[in-house]
Amino acid sequence: MAVRLFTRRWGEPGALPPVLLVHATGETSADWAQVGAGLARDRLVVAVDLRGHGASPRPGSYALPELADDVLPVAASLATEHGRPADVVAHSLGGLVACLLASRRPDLVRRLVLEDVPVPHPREPRPPTRPDGELAYDWDAVLQVRAQIDDPDPRWPSIVAAVTAPTLVVWGGPSSPMPAEHVRQMAETVADGRLLRIDAGHLVHAAQPAVFTAAVRGFLAEPD
Repeated sequence: MAVRLFTRRWGEPGALPPVLLVHATGETSADWAQVGAGLARDRLVVAVDLRGHGASPRPGSYALPELADDVLPVAASLATEHGRPADVVAHSLGGLVACLLASRRPDLVRRLVLEDVPVPHPREPRPPTRPDGELAYDWDAVLQVRAQIDDPDPRWPSIVAAVTAPTLVVWGGPSSPMPAEHVRQMAETVADGRLLRIDAGHLVHAAQPAVFTAAVRGFLAEPD
């Protein structure tokens, strides 16, 4: 069952489509503060806390389709409120959630930006170590998501191929832990994709916020 997500907003509705931001595992909507402010100069920007993260509910179940189910009503509300689909910018786990959303409901996603998001392939499990102290997210969410990425649904290539929104795939360069060939595969598998390299590692938007925001703004400004 879908849960109601906490959202954070920057800017005001304007002539341009709204932007929906979706964070990575172990992050929250606050992770987008610099990018959100940079994009909000001329449009509304909304970031979600995925289930199990930040101020959103922690239901204990974190299947990737469930995360997408939660985001869908946020995207639908933006489309209804503004009379047009939102642009979606998503990082890592958030990118997989965004792909599920865009493949299921192409009417809700105008353009898509995927930050360091590869097509999932099976990989050797490496159990993560829990950080000390209180966390801003449910550790079970990390473990469940990690398991789904280590042993991914074999339908992922067909899910990605069903994404019809023009898509910018940003790769963080050689210092990113994401395999270059799998990130490139993402750009080649979506219906209308391109690849951009920004040498900043996995956290492109955090390491190079001005460069990342400028690239996103340029891509979103292109005519349909």
